[in-house]
Amino acid sequence: MDEGQALASFGALSQETRLQIVRMLVVAGPDGMAAGAIAEKLEVSPSNVSFHLKELDRAGLIGQQRESRSIVYTANYDVLGGLVRFLMEDCCAGHPEVCAPAAQVAACCVPAARNVP
Repeated sequence: MDEGQALASFGALSQETRLQIVRMLVVAGPDGMAAGAIAEKLEVSPSNVSFHLKELDRAGLIGQQRESRSIVYTANYDVLGGLVRFLMEDCCAGHPEVCAPAAQVAACCVPAARNVP
């Protein structure tokens, strides 16, 4: 991720409703959520949510797919991961212990290896 992409992402996330939407979509996982369900859960109007979804989509933080009469939105994990990597890529400056706490948090998201016979 380059600096321009990072700035666009941070700009999109710097608004409370948009940050809530991204966090909600991350939790929803690959199934995502319909725009109406997002509006209902946030207790805001559908037009308000539509505006924020458009901004998040423009920044590449979310994706959308039509399912019947609904549009389902999902978090773009590749872009979100790139944003985290952008923040962390120079953090250690030769001192890995500086990044250790962040690495431990990131490790919590990695599924445990399965013991398959």
